[in-house]
Amino acid sequence: MYVKIRAIDVVRVPPERLGGDQRLVVKEMLQDKLEGRMDKTVGMFLAILDVVKTEEGRIMIGDGGVYYETTFDVLVFRPMMQEIVEGEVAEIVEFGAFVEIGPLDGLLHISQITDEYISYDEKGVKLNTKETNRTLGEGDKVRARIVAISLNEKDPGDSKIGLTMRQPGLGKIEWIEEEREKELKVAEGKKE
Repeated sequence: MYVKIRAIDVVRVPPERLGGDQRLVVKEMLQDKLEGRMDKTVGMFLAILDVVKTEEGRIMIGDGGVYYETTFDVLVFRPMMQEIVEGEVAEIVEFGAFVEIGPLDGLLHISQITDEYISYDEKGVKLNTKETNRTLGEGDKVRARIVAISLNEKDPGDSKIGLTMRQPGLGKIEWIEEEREKELKVAEGKKE
């Protein structure tokens, strides 16, 4: 989930950047310090939106920089348990599919795609269902639910998000639309 939050942090402005537009310099320092970083409780910092307030600067002995306590608005990506997400399949592997959900990838394990038996097509780089002959490949759009989260602050790319599509209303977007059309036809047949 994308969330706009208000946060407070201390920013060091180096001596060579003093004298310029303080608000702009503080924003740039916040961008350098936080954007692309992960915090387990807050989420992944995507963009510093605005500097709301900057307190009076403090100087530390032996350091030419000035430290400002700053209140700012930031856009974060915070995956939440049981959240329904839509994404695109980035990679197909023997054990499942990696799905891009915002700035992070989630793993859709082969056992969590459908109730059917699934085989891996190494040549076509696809996952194939046995009974309905459906396929899942790179570039396919899917809707899934987050069932596991393990965020890595030191290396955000190494964070692990587990996904499932084994529930009604979830799956490859084309599959969901096919199911909806079948339900409409059944409903229309009952009306006649």
